[in-house]
Amino acid sequence: MQYPPLISAGEIAAQFRRSVRSSERADVPFRHWKVKAVFPADLCTGLLTLPIAPPRVGKTDGTRNSYDDTRCFITPLMRAKFPACQALSEAMQRPQVARAMAETCEIGLAGSYLRMEYIQDTDGAWLEAHRDIPEKLFSMVIYLFTGPDAAEWGTDIYDERQRWVGRSSGEFDSGVIFVPGPATWHGFEPRPIVGVRRLMEINYVRSDWRDRSQLAFPDRPIRLD
Repeated sequence: MQYPPLISAGEIAAQFRRSVRSSERADVPFRHWKVKAVFPADLCTGLLTLPIAPPRVGKTDGTRNSYDDTRCFITPLMRAKFPACQALSEAMQRPQVARAMAETCEIGLAGSYLRMEYIQDTDGAWLEAHRDIPEKLFSMVIYLFTGPDAAEWGTDIYDERQRWVGRSSGEFDSGVIFVPGPATWHGFEPRPIVGVRRLMEINYVRSDWRDRSQLAFPDRPIRLD
């Protein structure tokens, strides 16, 4: 028996596009989109069974950079080793998927590059209120965590004065999309994590992105046709 089940890039791309096309837009405190049923169940299984141990959380300053050397990006090596990573990468690289994102978010994506990070937060992890850098043409996080407290593990949202205003739902296989800007404050307030808070972060980044080792296809820019 094949386990985890194999799934095609075409199936992933089709469901992803349906999810994005049916997303719910909100404009307060900044423009963002809520998505549901983003990935097929077999892809979720493939990602959740990756033989990658969650990094140990040591001293952190509330940024991902404080444990840069243990972060897990979907790279050419990851694609070669794990079919789920390869299928997801090929799906997100497809022009039809890029067009859906470009049209929904009203941004130009041609010539950008795919960057994806598999995040596994454990107890002690937190993120200060921050804004993503403009080199990320859009930011998307998909929640892949489960457990009795998982509903409370969504992204914290702040207003332009960095005052907490709400928290996204932690529903499994749902997510949030936004275009980085001057008011897009978000983070993860310190709170207990019993288990592992797994997420997939997806970005298309500008062509001058410096750390090419973080890219899924360092030599294949995104096309829209």
